[in-house]
Amino acid sequence: MEHTYQYAWIIPFLPLPVTMSIGFGLLLIPTATKNIRRIWAFPSVLLLSVAMWFSANLSIQQINGTFIYQYLWSWTINNDFSLEFGYLIDPLTSIMSILITTVGIMVLIYSDNYMSHDQGYLRFFAYLSFFNASMLGLVTSSNLIQIYIFWELVGMSSYLLIGFWFTRPIAASACQKAFVTNRVGDFGLLLGILGLYWITGSLEFRDLFEIANNLIHNNVVSSLFASLCASLLFLGAVAKSAQFPLHVWLPDAMEGPTPISALIHAATMVAAGIFLVARLLPLFIVIPYIMNFISLIGVITLLLGATLALAQRDIKRSLAYSTMSQLGYIMLALGIGSYRAALFHLITHAYSKALLFLGSGSIIHSMEPLVGYSPEKSQNMVFMGGLRRYVPITRTTFLLGTLSICGIPPLACFWSKDEILNDSWLYSPSPIFAIIACFTAGLTAFYMFRVYLLTFDGHLRVHFQNYSSTKNNSFYSISIWGKGVPKIVKKNLLLSTMSNKVFFFSKNTYEFDNNITKSIRYFSTSLGNKYTSTYPHESDNTMLFPLLVLVLFTLFIGVIGIHFDEGVMDLDLLSKWVAPSTTLFHPNSNYSVDWYEFFTNALFSVSIAIFGLLIAYILYGSVYSFLQNWGLINLFVKGGPKRIFLDRIKNVIYNWSYNRGYIDIFYTRVLTMGLRGLTKLTQFFDRYVIDGITNGFGVVSFFIGEGIKSMGGGRISSYLFLYLFYVSIFLFIFLFFYKF
Repeated sequence: MEHTYQYAWIIPFLPLPVTMSIGFGLLLIPTATKNIRRIWAFPSVLLLSVAMWFSANLSIQQINGTFIYQYLWSWTINNDFSLEFGYLIDPLTSIMSILITTVGIMVLIYSDNYMSHDQGYLRFFAYLSFFNASMLGLVTSSNLIQIYIFWELVGMSSYLLIGFWFTRPIAASACQKAFVTNRVGDFGLLLGILGLYWITGSLEFRDLFEIANNLIHNNVVSSLFASLCASLLFLGAVAKSAQFPLHVWLPDAMEGPTPISALIHAATMVAAGIFLVARLLPLFIVIPYIMNFISLIGVITLLLGATLALAQRDIKRSLAYSTMSQLGYIMLALGIGSYRAALFHLITHAYSKALLFLGSGSIIHSMEPLVGYSPEKSQNMVFMGGLRRYVPITRTTFLLGTLSICGIPPLACFWSKDEILNDSWLYSPSPIFAIIACFTAGLTAFYMFRVYLLTFDGHLRVHFQNYSSTKNNSFYSISIWGKGVPKIVKKNLLLSTMSNKVFFFSKNTYEFDNNITKSIRYFSTSLGNKYTSTYPHESDNTMLFPLLVLVLFTLFIGVIGIHFDEGVMDLDLLSKWVAPSTTLFHPNSNYSVDWYEFFTNALFSVSIAIFGLLIAYILYGSVYSFLQNWGLINLFVKGGPKRIFLDRIKNVIYNWSYNRGYIDIFYTRVLTMGLRGLTKLTQFFDRYVIDGITNGFGVVSFFIGEGIKSMGGGRISSYLFLYLFYVSIFLFIFLFFYKF
């Protein structure tokens, strides 16, 4: 087993050959590299699979009780300063490596088909592999400087992936927003690292924790300065994991391709902030008020994310706010010292949310032939509805992922979220935190089931249009169908096919007819001309395979955290997995369960989730349509002041959610416009004050020179007289002041 640990350093480097090969290929032999572009998916998946095999072996050894392993080598040594690089293998590293590699493999397989007709296919896979390498390097780092290096590489990769379709102004703006927002957190992280090094003189985790703890306990270091350093470190995690108030980049990051949303915003990059807090928890736990501050940020984030998801129309943006809310739950668990519950929910949420994001990509792919290739329409749930008949596999997988996020047993997120809710009652600094967490669980069930109902329930709400204008605008299209123009015809239209072409007698646009049983759409691909249904149709097998695999994780990954009585069966693998870390510094790490208490808590949490599901079904499901058709809606509210009051409340909630809590507007008016005003003020000061003084001296000198020039007569005797006259005056003044 020691042999596997010695070669663990290879894990971060395994995805790099793909990135380097694609880069050199496009530079040296671009034509040949592009001709065999689909081949590059195979080495990408293969090398990441090898990394997953290493990670799985390390995880098995951690579960079997092997202690933490660390290997270091010196980078530079100068007097008292020594910088070392290496890798650290512990339960946190193995958990994160498993998540990154498994979700990464699914995303690579999915992307091979999803991006197959995109002109940036090779660039996409090069970015993906580089991102995977950066994340694996981050989680295996042995010191803070090494973490910071890979932290920045992850940020650069996310910038490239979010702005992958850089020709779209909205995508270019989104990647810039993500980059700038994360720079705020990264600057805080760098200052925190420097402050900790100044205090402890070390950057290695074990030495840093031990020295800092001793200094703080002995009051050698000011608690205020230690709290400031810890807060700056936490600021980096706040930005990377989209916690309030630096969460504003996450919904805009949905402008990237959907596989990127699944990889970055479900299981990997947003989890980097969670990883950092978990890694530094031994330091945070001994600094006054920092744990309470982490809990507070987590509670605000989970509630804010849930409320902002209530009225979103973009399916990916709704899932993004859901991710923000669930990361708030994890941050709350870390803030109350519930290390095991935090890692448990990190695992279950990663697979469930990756399933939902990839499922949304399958939905978007099915909607494109109907509404065109604009993300503003293909991702808009207003145009969806009734898709359960056309995409049954996607619908089933999406439903299971939705129920898991809602906390419905026996799916994965139920076990972890129930544990967080229970620990929030036991260990939160205030019962308000636990109340908000439970209330948000109901909101989560409501908005997630709303997404499902708007997408799959009822009837298709789209009307067909002629999208021939988009035929030549496919540079950044997410479509994998080539350059064909979707058309739909009524059942009685005559259709004739000649020489692989489709001709219609009528070129008019028709409203979508639910009674149509067959219609044919012509499109052209690099493989030849084909025919396919214009209905929303199921994705290809290479896109469905990752969904089915992630469904298995969603169904069964919760088993690793279920605690059985030892007399029956002890399958609580998670406690064994994290035991080497939790026993060192976490007060709330000993997990024991009383079955009566467990069922009582589970009944409470499930009841909240079911209540949210019922409210969503009443408002967005067939029940509301039935009541509205029969005129029974007014029985609940008969009108008058009560109806006006409820309408105002509904409008306030809707506007709050749809406008993102007005936080972006606040940032725009206060920060953006404030900085622009400050820039104009400094420009005015520089132009009219600084430059004015300089130019003023020049003008005054000019006029004095002109005046003196006009006084000159060209006679040397006159100049000598004036010279002696002025010298005598200066001497008189000097002697006068010198005497007195």
